[in-house]
Amino acid sequence: MNDLLKGINVFLIGMMGAGKTTVGGLLASELGYGFCDTDALIEQIAGKTINEIFAEDGEETFRQLETQVLSQLSAYQQLIVATGGGIVLKPQNWSYLHYGLVVWLDVPVAMLIERLQEDTTRPLLQKPDPALELQKILDQRRSLYELADLHICEDFGETPPQIASRVITEIPKVIKKSTQKN
Repeated sequence: MNDLLKGINVFLIGMMGAGKTTVGGLLASELGYGFCDTDALIEQIAGKTINEIFAEDGEETFRQLETQVLSQLSAYQQLIVATGGGIVLKPQNWSYLHYGLVVWLDVPVAMLIERLQEDTTRPLLQKPDPALELQKILDQRRSLYELADLHICEDFGETPPQIASRVITEIPKVIKKSTQKN
């Protein structure tokens, strides 16, 4: 598999709660790649949590930091990168994402709600109706997520190792398609 990827990075995109960090760590371990989470790096650089960045500096500042981190990560090889759910919103970010293989972890809103109901660290969910908010965010981003090279639909009861295994199984199909185009 590592030979097939030829060292290119794998960028995981999808909604908050999709499991990008968990699945990303498993993929990195399985492929012998490094692992990075853009949100964790942003917190490290800013010296504050995502919630604090949103509250004190605003979403635009967060998005600028996100682009900065992504641009730096795209210069490396052999990384699995778990991105923030909104990274797809800025066209500039796609120029960096296209340096690697983009995998959309697609999770039904009902599953996202189940996973995120106790999570108070998500600034975009601090609304009276989080389910409605999640659906609205997904509707806004769906066409951008669909630009991914690989689309993995998660099912209820599926474990992170099963999802990681599916990603690994599907990667060769996508790599073959992209090399046939060239």
